[in-house]
Amino acid sequence: MKTITSCVHSMLRHQPFLDDALAKDLINFSSLAIHLQPEVEKELRKQVKQGSIIMALRRYNPKKNLLKNTNLRDMGDILVRSGITEYTYLNSKSILGSHAELLNIVKDELGVYLNYSSNYQESNILVSADLEETVANCFKNEILVSVKRELSSITIALPKNSSKTVGLYFYIFKLLAYEGIPVFEMISTSNYFALFLEKEYINQTFLLLNEIKIS
Repeated sequence: MKTITSCVHSMLRHQPFLDDALAKDLINFSSLAIHLQPEVEKELRKQVKQGSIIMALRRYNPKKNLLKNTNLRDMGDILVRSGITEYTYLNSKSILGSHAELLNIVKDELGVYLNYSSNYQESNILVSADLEETVANCFKNEILVSVKRELSSITIALPKNSSKTVGLYFYIFKLLAYEGIPVFEMISTSNYFALFLEKEYINQTFLLLNEIKIS
């Protein structure tokens, strides 16, 4: 059976911005209770007093941010690249052969960008714009789901032991969300983290990430 406390705590856990602000004691409980009241009443299907919501907020124990600024300062160089096109194809029995054909064509070319990833349903290709015709020829027998041109990428060298750092990606994405910057695509490896954005957001994102490093 749902209670006011369980309902309020569930809402907070699913709103990381609120959870983070509560952990830093930045939110007035009375104001937050007024904000949450309509949603709590809708969830419980009955009227709820603001005082009851305030009591539930006082019982809430938000997790403290375990990310240390030193982790962010240890991020390496930031590399910006423009002129990237993304293709998404439906998976098929022949798509790995199409991918192999593309790799064979570009293997000796210098300065090109090519990234290939796949899940159980679709395959994604990020390439330099000058490879668009090559991709179209190699994948001419595949089903094209979408294509997005004029993307830019920002690649960041991650700190050592970043896989054990709690909240590293959350902190970065939280700052981007605060600034209203949409992320079109994201790729990470053991040592590097790449964001793909529409070109109008690239300068703002670069400045923001650079501020993180020196803060």
